Amino acid sequence: MPSPRAAAQVEGGGAVVPQPGAKKVLVVDDDPDLRSAVAEFLNMQGFEVAEADNGLEALLKVKRLRPHGVVLDIMMPRLGGLQALQRIHAFDPAITVVVMSGVADADLQRQAALAGASACLMKPVALSDIAAALRGQVPPAREENPSVRPGPAAGRVLVVDDEREIRETLQEFLAAKGYDVREASNGAAGIAAVAEATPDVVLLDIQMPGLGGVDALAAIRAIAPQVKVIMVSGTRDADVASRALAYGAFDFVGKPIDLAYLERSLETAMSMKEIERG
Repeated sequence: MPSPRAAAQVEGGGAVVPQPGAKKVLVVDDDPDLRSAVAEFLNMQGFEVAEADNGLEALLKVKRLRPHGVVLDIMMPRLGGLQALQRIHAFDPAITVVVMSGVADADLQRQAALAGASACLMKPVALSDIAAALRGQVPPAREENPSVRPGPAAGRVLVVDDEREIRETLQEFLAAKGYDVREASNGAAGIAAVAEATPDVVLLDIQMPGLGGVDALAAIRAIAPQVKVIMVSGTRDADVASRALAYGAFDFVGKPIDLAYLERSLETAMSMKEIERG
């Protein structure tokens, strides 16, 4: 049985008898209950279904299974949905990719369409719409869910990390939360980005080639002391964390990144900035 969370994101449809020679479909979503609900419905609709819980696993299964279609959540860890979509389309443009999104972001939907999505469906998703899109049919227009209408930007965030996949994953996650996000691939570029257009918060990786995160932190604090800097690190070394906090970091987040914790830390940082503005 799907969980209440999954049930809230999908709306059912009638089952049909599976047909011989069923088309293969890969369902990709990091929510296991939602993924299971979609897979079960598509099985009943006559599709042969496989599952993946992140973008990297999806790419491996696409190459091995060569499915007819992919149902892809746009917000996922370990290679975001847009990047997975681009790579799937590059591997085989004939694959029908149906994107699911919980974010009513016209630009994100435009990017998905340009990257090769055959359809972009908003959560809560009608299961019958997913099956229709996989069959090449245009799902009927549905009223926008007011709970996911885009609002004003929640704040400006600069992501500084030498790992491209982490930058892209954070960019997607934060954009979906309403933040205006920029990226920098190293400490020097991060300092330059802060000097060019001061953000509200910087997410700063500690371990980077060249100028390290702690040294970059000191420079950022010198040129923009009002910026809140959240350090991100793959090490749990208490000394490193203490040093970063001593240099003026607002918070310290370990890798793999707990996105729920990061979201709370960002909200707290933004609240502190509002208080300081007085």
